[in-house]
Amino acid sequence: MRDGSGEDNNVAPSVYSHVSRPGSHRYKNAKKGLPFNLMLIGESGLGRSTFLNTLCERSVVPTTNVPNPEQAHIAEPMQFKHYSVDMDEDGMKIILNIIDTPGFGNGTDNETCFNQIQEYLETQFDEVLGEENRIKRNPKFKDSRVHAILYFINPTGHSLREIDIELMRRLGNRANIIPVVARSDSLTPRELVLFKQRIMDDITAHNILVFNFPNSEEDDDEDEETVEENSELRAMMPFAVVGCEEVVNEDGRPVRVRNYPWGVVEVDNDEHSDFDRLRYVLLNSHIGDLRDRTQNDIYELYRTEKLSGNTVAGAASDNS
Repeated sequence: MRDGSGEDNNVAPSVYSHVSRPGSHRYKNAKKGLPFNLMLIGESGLGRSTFLNTLCERSVVPTTNVPNPEQAHIAEPMQFKHYSVDMDEDGMKIILNIIDTPGFGNGTDNETCFNQIQEYLETQFDEVLGEENRIKRNPKFKDSRVHAILYFINPTGHSLREIDIELMRRLGNRANIIPVVARSDSLTPRELVLFKQRIMDDITAHNILVFNFPNSEEDDDEDEETVEENSELRAMMPFAVVGCEEVVNEDGRPVRVRNYPWGVVEVDNDEHSDFDRLRYVLLNSHIGDLRDRTQNDIYELYRTEKLSGNTVAGAASDNS
């Protein structure tokens, strides 16, 4: 693990960090690093900051001060906070740009939050569209389109709530949404299995578009291993995640764990959490798929709608 100063803190590396799909290798020659833009959305208290620090294996978001109890009832407006982290995954340099959304879901009426996030996503598309229409392109132009959204679901154990359904319905045609069960260690293994199933049933019932790992059995370019991997990942959704920055020494190796009276939860243990598999998806095996789908499908859809003057209608029809 590396902190903000770049020094190693001997945190256990990702289990999947030594594995990569052929699809990610084409980006290894990106000398300045491959940009990957990731948005985190979820209510306060679901562990977004801890997840981010665990994902990056360093302290990206500092520990916040405990709010004044007398002001705890005051809902803070949603903000967009930006972080950038240089990473090296399997020899591939990645510039991970994170957009966090503190304040989301804190109010009783979240319409403003929905509109702000959708406007943010579409503004990034508009900037690319404007650059494409320039006679002379800007060689230093930075593409800030969001390649993936991690949507943190409250581990109620029941089903999706109205805020979850509405947010994902609105954004499904504007970004690759990957739903995750936050603080999944608050559920028993059986409760988690049932909760995951109910979430996916709700996603299907409400026609919500999520990144569902392409079923490429008929694609000659994909090998059997990749097809099997995508099938396995679809079956895991939504990913159940646990974040933790505490490191203990276990049999001579550093392990990230959460300690409870009844036992421990190892963040990087597949039997305890899907965290490591999700990290592998985002920063290794499917980084190319997420970037390509953003460009070839999501952006092209928006571009067509924009140029035809049918942006609002197009968004509504996809969610009907």
